Amino acid sequence: MKALVIGAGGVGSAIANIASRRPFITSMVLADRNLSRAQEAVTKVNDPRFSAEEVDASDVKSIRALIRKAAPDIVVNAVDPRFVMPIFLACEEEKVNYMDMAMSLSKPHPTDPTNKPGIKSGDEQFSRASHWEKSGIYALIGMGVEPGMSDVFARYAEDELFSRIDYLAVMDGSNLTVDGYDFAPSFSIWTTIEECLNPPLIWDEDRGWYTTEPFSELEIFDFPEGIGPVECVNVEHEEVVLIPMKIKAKEVRFKYGLGAQFIETLKTIHSLGMDKKEKVKVGSVEISPRDLLASILPDPATIGDLMHGKTCAGTLVKGLDKAGKPKAVYIYNVVDNAWSMKNYGNQAVVWQTAINPLIAMELVAKGVWNPKGVVGPEWFPAQPFLDLISEYGSSWHIREEDPKGIVA
Repeated sequence: MKALVIGAGGVGSAIANIASRRPFITSMVLADRNLSRAQEAVTKVNDPRFSAEEVDASDVKSIRALIRKAAPDIVVNAVDPRFVMPIFLACEEEKVNYMDMAMSLSKPHPTDPTNKPGIKSGDEQFSRASHWEKSGIYALIGMGVEPGMSDVFARYAEDELFSRIDYLAVMDGSNLTVDGYDFAPSFSIWTTIEECLNPPLIWDEDRGWYTTEPFSELEIFDFPEGIGPVECVNVEHEEVVLIPMKIKAKEVRFKYGLGAQFIETLKTIHSLGMDKKEKVKVGSVEISPRDLLASILPDPATIGDLMHGKTCAGTLVKGLDKAGKPKAVYIYNVVDNAWSMKNYGNQAVVWQTAINPLIAMELVAKGVWNPKGVVGPEWFPAQPFLDLISEYGSSWHIREEDPKGIVA
């Protein structure tokens, strides 16, 4: 498979590192607006299958020109979600397959944002599904860790464990710390702000999709493998759009283990207006406050040596098992930063994200998954994906939870 990966930051460079160990990749072009960053990532893998190019991910013409030059089987979007639509549309116009790990941006409801959804994440992409189907190409969207692996866990739960799903919550948490920083997000601050400060999206079987106040419904969830209790809150996330489209569940939500200090910092960022995307004039220069914040904070791709701890992505499912008895499980994946740095030179969060598009690409290359049009991870059988996780050096587990309160 010939791949073009747009974005040579933390996730993009981790994709290259992991892909260099997989023989199904025949060639990979790693492209970035900063050519030297792409070249550095390619030099690191030291593999003749890999090359670097320059591209402006905000410019459809620039992306189309690179697609024609690289002639890939698939384009993988490894940049911030604000660039989803330019890359998506360029692929549509060039009739080439596409994959991303974060879907098109949402827009809050214009008059009632904390009760009603406006434009949901991914809506722009799904609205163009007929164009992709007619062209005989596919867009596999939301194929990171969350969304992505978490959706695969949800599909597995429905197929193998449950006859009825009452409650499904993707629960993300960690005990990661970064030496020398009180606030150093392990993922793009641009994406973190977008997810955490937007009104959280929730699915209810009777009500449909609705929204709440940011950071609502705080609960303490005990994460496995020594991570321990973490304060989790509702957050807007793509799984809440994708999962109800294919999996029958009475309730679906995403809860992020941010912790009290992280939540307060994000609230301060919002109150100061530093989360705004629109440019403001400072002297003779115009800059987005969010872009300024991103330039001040440490690059998530470079903090691995300073990072300690583990990160956990998982799906909590409650309902009735195949025999009709109350059941609750947490299906999860944990990555230790010390392990990912030692074996790949990538910090835990970006490595945990990067393996998933590659596993999906390998399944497509082998003909096990056959995407058509615009689809998500839960469109396909989960077991082949889960079987490959161990080949990629990671693991997945099922922890039994207390089924108290579930009525048969």
